[in-house]
Amino acid sequence: MSACSFIPKYERPEAPVASQFPGPQPAAATDAKSGADVAWREFIGDAKLRELIALALKNNRDLRVATLNIEQVRAQYQIRRADQFPTIGLAATGNRQPDGNGGITSVYSVGLALSSWEIDFFGRLGALKEAALAQYLASQEARHAAQTSLVAAVASTWLSLQANDELLVLTERTVATREDSLRLSKLRFDNGATSALDLRQAESLTAAAQSALAQQRRLRALDINALTLLVGQAPPAELLPVPPTVPAQSANANEVAVPTAPVPAASMLRDVPAGLPSDLLTRRPDIRQAEQQLIAANANIGAARAAFFPRISLTATAGTASSSLSGLFKDGSWGFTMAPQALLPIFDAGRNRANLDSSNAGRDIAVAQYEKAIQTAFREVADALAGSATLGDQLSAQQVQATAEAERFRLAELRYRNGVASFLDVLDAQRSLFATQQALAQTRLAQQQNQVNLYKALGGGWTE
Repeated sequence: MSACSFIPKYERPEAPVASQFPGPQPAAATDAKSGADVAWREFIGDAKLRELIALALKNNRDLRVATLNIEQVRAQYQIRRADQFPTIGLAATGNRQPDGNGGITSVYSVGLALSSWEIDFFGRLGALKEAALAQYLASQEARHAAQTSLVAAVASTWLSLQANDELLVLTERTVATREDSLRLSKLRFDNGATSALDLRQAESLTAAAQSALAQQRRLRALDINALTLLVGQAPPAELLPVPPTVPAQSANANEVAVPTAPVPAASMLRDVPAGLPSDLLTRRPDIRQAEQQLIAANANIGAARAAFFPRISLTATAGTASSSLSGLFKDGSWGFTMAPQALLPIFDAGRNRANLDSSNAGRDIAVAQYEKAIQTAFREVADALAGSATLGDQLSAQQVQATAEAERFRLAELRYRNGVASFLDVLDAQRSLFATQQALAQTRLAQQQNQVNLYKALGGGWTE
């Protein structure tokens, strides 16, 4: 039977964001393909990282919970759907009670029974089913959002491990160089060729490098621990980034060599088109999840409205009845009963009105949450685009600075060896070079992670 519905007509709220992302748009933003349409296997250019992400998608417990939530919510939808159909069971009853003449009256029955089937004339059950369906679809989008976050988290952590490996090699080499400088400074101090100030400065720089080394070892261990949790098992050693190599040691004990840079971001991660904010509404999983939750809240209003109208139910049985057990299946004992019931609420102390008010407030909350999801997504994409527009220039400038600092250190050491400059100039140049090399590695990491963040913000990563 077709039932009427009191569900309000759903209209998608206006997106509370601008029609364009702020700032200059990259050239890739004009592509027809949305960033969310780029599968994660296409986005990740490193084969080891792709294999590690696949392992995480198989073993990560958070993603597993999100998948099981879909099964749970789907079963709840099936329960709501089943409420629209009659439940028929086999019923057997026996009743013995005193009659007015001092005897005992017995009634036995066996048959099929339909108990309190609500005929959904006013769409209450249909509205609850629509709400359950929207919650089921929302759970699917939640699973997609969890996969997007997992892909981005594994990629960012792997890149962080790669950068920390680079910094660890750099720091180990710097410690070795500063320890050589300290030995030379101590030898010259013992022979009266230098002052205590030079010696203490060398000791300070050596201790600072040793402290940085301990910090880098700790950060690398933390990255491994994070990957272990994300992947759901200890990450295989062959899937971890290869530590960078360093040039051969120069004959000059005071010269600091620069470790080889890791794979550039351009070849490790693919550029993705940003598109328009409207693309986020249809492609980003968390926004789609929020919209399905809004649709569910809208459907709950229909169920609350239908509660003001009569609730019609039907109870019926069909079978055999007799005053004795032996006569249950004899001719003439077959029959049926039917008991329809209509219940119209007259006084409920405001329960139905309060339920409707609660449903309306729930929809308003869902609208605000949907709009907040859009605003959050817009801000995340805008932040990532701002990073894309500036981190490349920052990295280029720091590369020039690192080259200049390396040359400055070489010249300072040369001037010192020829007696033109003091050892403090050498130590200061050594300190500046180390700091610049650290900043260069960290900016390179920030650029790579910004690409991952942009891909995640655009809703990519949930498709194969």
